[in-house]
Amino acid sequence: MNFLIDNWMLLALALGSGFALLLPVLTKGSGLDPQTMVQLMNREKAVVIDVCEPDEFARGHVIGAKNLPLGQLEEKLGQVVKNKSAQVIMVCQVGARSSRAAAAARKLGYDNAQSLSGGLRAWTAASMPTEKA
Repeated sequence: MNFLIDNWMLLALALGSGFALLLPVLTKGSGLDPQTMVQLMNREKAVVIDVCEPDEFARGHVIGAKNLPLGQLEEKLGQVVKNKSAQVIMVCQVGARSSRAAAAARKLGYDNAQSLSGGLRAWTAASMPTEKA
């Protein structure tokens, strides 16, 4: 018991490291992988919405993606995607904003809204093509 009290920082570091190793496993199911996204784009004609800010979008994005910043999503999504039953894939740089965007789109009635897990980083890591504006 004295060892744990005397070495509390070491114990905290070990627990933190273990959590960091488990985090990808726990969050893996929260979105699409790049290969599944390509299939939806090709087979289902999925609409890809990049929820990054315009300057981030200009630096690079998925080919064919439409830019709709997260702050404007609720008011403008209906103008960009008229069919609420269409496949809608949200993308951002790392996946955090796109997860929130997909949840917001589902609340607006877009039942097939999903997010790219890992965002544009996962897309480029999978050697998928991008374009610059």
